[in-house]
Amino acid sequence: MTSRGPYRRHSTPFKLQLCQDIRTGALGRRDAQRSHNLSANLIQLWLTQYDRGELNDEEAEASVIAEYEARIAALERKVGQLTMELDLAKKHHGCRPRAAAKDPS
Repeated sequence: MTSRGPYRRHSTPFKLQLCQDIRTGALGRRDAQRSHNLSANLIQLWLTQYDRGELNDEEAEASVIAEYEARIAALERKVGQLTMELDLAKKHHGCRPRAAAKDPS
């Protein structure tokens, strides 16, 4: 068996879609394992959660919202960092307007 590489996390919408495809017969378990490089145990765990109603659209939406909020927070931190760096650069280089060039005529 080959190593699947580093630890991966799958989004709730992905899990939900995969379980729906398996339960409707659009996709077989083995096909899902091969095409997405997933273990049979993981697929079984997701199917159990799906059957219990633990994987649903509401949870999927909450997951997406949480991911967006985390991304927004990271971007806000980056903007703050870049703003501070810009202010520091302006102070360090003494950004002053240049004197108007003299007209040689």
